Amino acid sequence: MTSLAVLAYLVAAVCFIMALRGLSSPVTSRQGNLFGMAGMAIAVATTLILVPQVRNYWLIVPAIAIGGGIGYVVAQRIQMTALPQLVAAFHSLVGLAAVCVAAAAFLDPAAYNIGTPGAIHVGSLIEMALGAAIGAITFTGSLVAFAKLQGLVTGKPLVFPLQHPLNAGLGLLILLLIVWMCAGQSGAAFLLLILVALALGFLLILPIGGADMPVVVSMLNSYSGWAAAGIGFTLQNNLLIVTGALVGSSGAILSYIMCKGMNRSIINVILGGFGGEAASAAAGPAGDRAVKQGSAEDAAFVMKNARSVIIVPGYGMAVAQAQHALREMSDLLKKEGVDVRYAIHPVAGRMPGHMNVLLAEANVPYDEVFELEEINRDFAQADVAFVIGANDVTNPAAKSDPASPIYGMPILDVENAKTVLFVKRSMASGYAGVENELFFRDNTLMLFGDAKKMCEDVAKSLA
Repeated sequence: MTSLAVLAYLVAAVCFIMALRGLSSPVTSRQGNLFGMAGMAIAVATTLILVPQVRNYWLIVPAIAIGGGIGYVVAQRIQMTALPQLVAAFHSLVGLAAVCVAAAAFLDPAAYNIGTPGAIHVGSLIEMALGAAIGAITFTGSLVAFAKLQGLVTGKPLVFPLQHPLNAGLGLLILLLIVWMCAGQSGAAFLLLILVALALGFLLILPIGGADMPVVVSMLNSYSGWAAAGIGFTLQNNLLIVTGALVGSSGAILSYIMCKGMNRSIINVILGGFGGEAASAAAGPAGDRAVKQGSAEDAAFVMKNARSVIIVPGYGMAVAQAQHALREMSDLLKKEGVDVRYAIHPVAGRMPGHMNVLLAEANVPYDEVFELEEINRDFAQADVAFVIGANDVTNPAAKSDPASPIYGMPILDVENAKTVLFVKRSMASGYAGVENELFFRDNTLMLFGDAKKMCEDVAKSLA
C-alpha cells in the first residue's frame, strides 16, 4: 500500500472519529453525519484508486452503482417510523458481507497474501473464523430483529425450555469448530462454523422482548463492527480495522449505558433472553375496568390553564408522524405562558435516539428536550403530563409488579403529575405486551384517536 493511501486512510479514520463525536449530541449530529459521509467517500476513493491490489473494476463499479442506487431509493422512500427496522436490515448486510469475505479468503488465500490453500497462516485463520462467526450471528440476529420491528414476528419474548443451555452449547461448539478449523484448515469445519453461528444468532434474538429491542439494535450494531474489524485483519486493511473497532466499541458502550438505564444486565444482552424470562407473567386483559375518556377540547382547556406541561413522546407519535403537529401545539401553549418541556426515555421508540431524531426534524429546541434522569423528579411539580404514544416506558408495573417482563426498568414517573393526558388509538397493550396500569388511574384522561389528528385538534382549540 502506498504512503499516500495510508495518509488518506488516516484522514478517513479521523473523519469517522469526528462523526462519532458529532453524533453524541443532537446539536452537532448534522455535522457528525457530514464527517461520516466525507470519511466514507475518502475511504472508497482511496481503495479504488490508490490500493494496487484492487482490480476488476468491471465488477466493482457496477456493484457500487447498483448498491448506491438501491440506497438512494430506500433513503427517498423510507419513513422515519421505519428507520429502526432499516438499521437492523443494514446490520444484517454487514454481517453477511463479513461471512462472504471470510469465505473468499478461505477459498483463495493467495489473493489476500495470507498463504495458499491448505497452508494458510494460523493468525489469518483465527481472524477469518472470528469474522465469519460474528458476521453470521449478526446476520440472522439482525433478520430476527427486523422481523420483530416490522411486525412480521410477535414482539413478545419467545422462550422455550433449556434455551440458555442450548445457546451455551452452541457457543462452545463454535469455539471447538474454530480450533478444528485452525488446526486442520478443514473446509467442513469452516462450513459448520458458519451454520452453527447462523443458528446461534437466530436463537439469541428470538427470545428478546419488544420493549428491549432498542438495546438489541445497539448491540447488533456493535456485533457488525467487530465482524468488520475481524475481516479488516484478513484483508490487511487498517481503515476497516479502525472503523470496525470504532463501531464495535461505541455500540457496546451505548448498549451498556442503555442497560444501566433500564436496570438490566449487559451479559443478558450478549447471551440472549434479555427481558424474556418473565414473559409469561405479563398482565392480563383490562376486562371491564373503566377509564376516563376526554376530547381534544378537554385537553386544550386543561393545558391552557396549566403552568407547566411535560410532553412524553413515544412510538405512537412516530407512527402517526405527529411531531410537527405536536410542535405547533407546544408553540401555542408557550404563547399562553405555559412552560413546555419534553421528556425522553432512553428506549422510547424502536432504536436509540429515535425520539430525539423526530423532535429535531420538527425543529423542537434542543434546550427543551430532557433525558429521563434530568426530568423525572419534575413530574411531581408538573400540572400536566402529555403522553403521546409512549406506553411501556410510562407503565407503573415496571416498579410495582415483579411478575412483569418490564419489572426493574426505570420509567418516566408521569403518574406523579397532577393530570395525565394519554393519547392512544385504543386500550391495546404496548410493544412488550403488558397492560398499562396508568390508564386506570384517577388522574389520567385518555384521548383516543390518531396522535397527529389529536394534536391538530388540540392546537385548533388553543388558537
